[in-house]
Amino acid sequence: MPGGSLFRPGDNCWRVEKADDFSIIIDADAYFSEIRSAMRAARRSIFLVGWDFDAGTTLGPPDVDDGAPRKVGDFILWLAAANPNLDIKILLWSPALLASWLRPSNFPYLLRWKWHPRISVRLDGNHPVGSSHHEKLLVIDNEIAFCGGIDVTLDRWDTRGHLDENPMRRRPSGAPYMAWHDASSMFTGKAVNALSEICHRRWRRARGEESNFDQPAHSSRHTTVRGFSFGPVDLAVARTQPPHVDEPGVTEIERLYVDMIGAARKLIYAESQYFASRIVAQAIARRLAEPDGPEVVLVNPLASDNWLGAIAMDTARARLRESLRRHDEHGRFRMYHPVSATNQAIYVHSKLMIVDNDIVRVGSSNLNNRSMRFDRECDVAFEAGNREDLRMRIAALRNDLLAEHLGVRVDVLVRQSEEAGSMIAVIETLRGLRKGRTLVPYETPDVSDLEKWLADNEILDPEGPEELLEPIEKRGLFRGRLHLPRRRRKPAP
Repeated sequence: MPGGSLFRPGDNCWRVEKADDFSIIIDADAYFSEIRSAMRAARRSIFLVGWDFDAGTTLGPPDVDDGAPRKVGDFILWLAAANPNLDIKILLWSPALLASWLRPSNFPYLLRWKWHPRISVRLDGNHPVGSSHHEKLLVIDNEIAFCGGIDVTLDRWDTRGHLDENPMRRRPSGAPYMAWHDASSMFTGKAVNALSEICHRRWRRARGEESNFDQPAHSSRHTTVRGFSFGPVDLAVARTQPPHVDEPGVTEIERLYVDMIGAARKLIYAESQYFASRIVAQAIARRLAEPDGPEVVLVNPLASDNWLGAIAMDTARARLRESLRRHDEHGRFRMYHPVSATNQAIYVHSKLMIVDNDIVRVGSSNLNNRSMRFDRECDVAFEAGNREDLRMRIAALRNDLLAEHLGVRVDVLVRQSEEAGSMIAVIETLRGLRKGRTLVPYETPDVSDLEKWLADNEILDPEGPEELLEPIEKRGLFRGRLHLPRRRRKPAP
């Protein structure tokens, strides 16, 4: 960033390390192909950390044919058989895995992996009651790492076309599932050490044993990535960790969100599965109240993909949106949902934020209370600083994502942006140009008294483990006065 770095290790991030090559990967079609290729090239170690997992998931396009098994359960066994020096560790959130192992696609692999000398699976339930391990990480040979929002599980694979009828977008049963938009990252260099350390710490705490293949990172591996490559960057790693037993609470992710929002000059673009965080809403409210503050464009799914999310997150989103209207007298806040060519909802699962042409972050954290203080999360972020090439690449990434959602060519969006000077104005113009795939504005739904009560009291989306023990009257989405964080200004470039 011009005028100095926004990242402060020990405050809004854990550490900042050099990534020799950093890339953003959009959608699981590209992501599954990239991790399949990287895992096939593994020489010593594979460490997979996930929230959900399904051994029946095809790792790559559903029709992948590269001589190795398609399904990830068989693919992992094949990798271990092909390379006697390969050690594979899989660490998964315990409650999710216990439920998922009841699936016919998973159960046979539990025993097959359990008795394999070089494949280890651990179930990690070491967290406060009601919390979860939500990170999605993959580290290979301690040379290449992936961090984002995509789990190796069912219903994730899709192409950027998000077609209405894609015969390959099917569950193992043959049943179709909805179009799915997602994002992750891939990088090499010393920054890999940070993710490796997170994986190994969790492994030791999950089973009380040492992990034995921690090796220094180097950047000898280079791959051609199906994504946006940014080259070498200084990469910040930010975490959420709830206080538990002897572990202190960590709120780096929350602080980084607030600081990024406070640093914006013209535009905050975000994609998130949810919008339910009071802290983030407060930070946005302060910027909206400023006469010269930035525009805020948030891309959400039309509705949560499960009943629990619909009750808790969708209701909180409606309440927050209506609260923000009181602060948005300049009309600079918009929420949109992507839809397909026949007006079918495209589910947004990505967790990504771009501030101006200056900062990019991606990871596992959603814009909800759980991701800020209650669940374990991991995000990565980088700044353009004084590098004009990075600023151009950041702008290109945002333009490409918006053009995809609007169903237009990137050059059309760029031309409109140059003429309008307002991204909201550009979106409003382009989304009405033709029928078909586009962004639809969010409309606040009617919510029931029960849903209001659940949202107001944060029963299903607590801000931390301590809140579960608070009396109901002390909880609440809108409790107390609206304490707005100070804006951290930065000089113009």
